[in-house]
Amino acid sequence: MTSATAIADSYTRLLDLLGDGGADYRLLHHAPEGQTELASLIRGHRLEEAAKCLVIRVALGRKRRRYVIAVVPGHRRVDLEAVRAAYGGTNASFAVRAVAEELTGCASGSIMPVSFDPSVEVVVDPELLEQEEIWFNAGRLDVSVALRTSSYLALARPRPARIAEEPAPVPAGG
Repeated sequence: MTSATAIADSYTRLLDLLGDGGADYRLLHHAPEGQTELASLIRGHRLEEAAKCLVIRVALGRKRRRYVIAVVPGHRRVDLEAVRAAYGGTNASFAVRAVAEELTGCASGSIMPVSFDPSVEVVVDPELLEQEEIWFNAGRLDVSVALRTSSYLALARPRPARIAEEPAPVPAGG
């Protein structure tokens, strides 16, 4: 489980990154919430603007693996097969909660679309980057960040890759 000290450190590091990088952002304090759909309602923005962040374990062979933070728009799900393919892996799965929290310094539900661990790369679906501004929890469940996408790209330098599942087709006549 992630300690309160680690969470405070991640939050502080994020604020330092944003401030030192001259990012165009604002903070919103709110009731604690880690579910993307509910957090978006509380924050008052479209689900497409939410950066849903999940830690993915990519197996690279029998004894090699790497972890990545996969970032998709809030109305989409991570396509594990696409993440696996993007990294040339043999398998991809969601990281165990304790591992995800340890690697990110964030409680589950508050993982940020940035990495302060050089061994953990951030991969983002380009659909999210079409938004002028993205929203995400700031390493805490009770504080969110609204960040201009151009500032996000400049500071986080994520790897763009199509990793979001395609939307389900709309049935004819419905």
